[in-house]
Amino acid sequence: MISSKLKSVDFYRKIPRDLTEASLSGAGLSIVAALTMMFLFGMELSSYLAVNTTTSVIVDRSSDGEFLRIDFNISFPALSCEFASVDVSDVLGTNRLNITKTVFKYSIDRNLVPTGSEFHPGPIPIVSKHGDDVEEDHVDGSVPLSSRNFDSYSHQYPVLVVNFYAPWCYWSNRLKPSWEKTAKIIRERYDPEMDGRILLGKVDCTEEIDLCRRHHIQGYPSIHVFRKGSDIKENQGHHDHESYYGERDTESLVAAMETYVANIPKEAHVLALEDKSNKTVDPSKRPAPMTSGCRIEGFVRVKRVPGSVVISARSGSHSFDPSQINVSHYVNQFSFGKKLSPRMFHEFLRLTPYLRGYHDRLAGQSYSVKQGEVNANVTIEHYLQVVKTELVTLRSSKELKVLEEYEYTAHSSLVHSFYVPVVKFHFEPSPMQVLVTEVPRSFSHFITNVCAIIGGVFTVAGILDSIFHNTLRMVKKVELGKNI
Repeated sequence: MISSKLKSVDFYRKIPRDLTEASLSGAGLSIVAALTMMFLFGMELSSYLAVNTTTSVIVDRSSDGEFLRIDFNISFPALSCEFASVDVSDVLGTNRLNITKTVFKYSIDRNLVPTGSEFHPGPIPIVSKHGDDVEEDHVDGSVPLSSRNFDSYSHQYPVLVVNFYAPWCYWSNRLKPSWEKTAKIIRERYDPEMDGRILLGKVDCTEEIDLCRRHHIQGYPSIHVFRKGSDIKENQGHHDHESYYGERDTESLVAAMETYVANIPKEAHVLALEDKSNKTVDPSKRPAPMTSGCRIEGFVRVKRVPGSVVISARSGSHSFDPSQINVSHYVNQFSFGKKLSPRMFHEFLRLTPYLRGYHDRLAGQSYSVKQGEVNANVTIEHYLQVVKTELVTLRSSKELKVLEEYEYTAHSSLVHSFYVPVVKFHFEPSPMQVLVTEVPRSFSHFITNVCAIIGGVFTVAGILDSIFHNTLRMVKKVELGKNI
């Protein structure tokens, strides 16, 4: 009784198999319907798994305070690490010069290939005594050097200290009296003919341009200490010698020269020995640049206001010839914001197509200046407009921040100037931010669409089969001459 009542609400009443008829057209239509179902199901599954986003522009609601981090990795094939400086300034008056705590420099050759470990960790000592306070008449005590005799002198004396100078340079002229006086004193104490352990020389870089370029001289005056047997010149002009950054009065210079020869035996003109006994680090003596190039990498923190990151040759006790400074560079990285964690980096790779790839717009770009009369004194400026992009997801019915990224547009120009060439990165953070919201499709919506696909295709196929079958029956009846 109960079972018969339940059967009365059966929506899917069965027809005995003997009363059904299979046809060739029905079989073909069934195969087409099945393939159509599979195709539409695949399309629906792909749509369900795809990332769906909505984009809006809102006021910047940054949670990382008023500072913005800038990461960079830039290669300069013709700018020496000896004087390369990273400076930061902004419209609020902030002016930070020669940042060294978070900036690292590595010597590279003209092909951007590294030639050693980190160069000059820490700031260069500040020179307070640029010469003798009392000017006295001086007699030239140092030996003039040129391309013709430089190598012979450097191989003859265990220690050759050379002052690379320019007559027009103010600091070179301040140094000249004390340098010549020091050379005379050292010559009297260590006679070049009888003792032969040390010699002081000088090179006029306005006359010996090629010689100064060979030793990567970019600032004047530059005092280099060459030691016999340690100056390697075969590997693309690399040099293993020291630069002197100490005080420049006569007393300090003489004391420095004494330390250079203190551990060298008097017979050093027969056999040169390197001084390896003194393991202490003298801040006035640092390795000179092995090559003319420098790779500068690291990060700086700046305020979220328009400002500039400037990379240039800078020194408070040297002068520079603008025509000899070339700031051509290759940008390996220049990006804004925090570094991504492994998890966020994975999400970044997944969502990169939706971030438009502007997070490191300058990466891989090269900016070259040909050295010559026409292109001398060229400053390269980059204008960057920075916009924060924040991506959030609405999974689990709540808003979850996935990624914060700063994107920027870049416009670059080459500007001729009378001053020492520099590279400027002008940045301007936007007060607005782009909010990209990932809106995943619900599973119930996916199931509903799948059911609609299966039921719809099955129903339409049934209707087509019925129309096709009835049409064939009518055609057969007409052929047999029967009336409907």
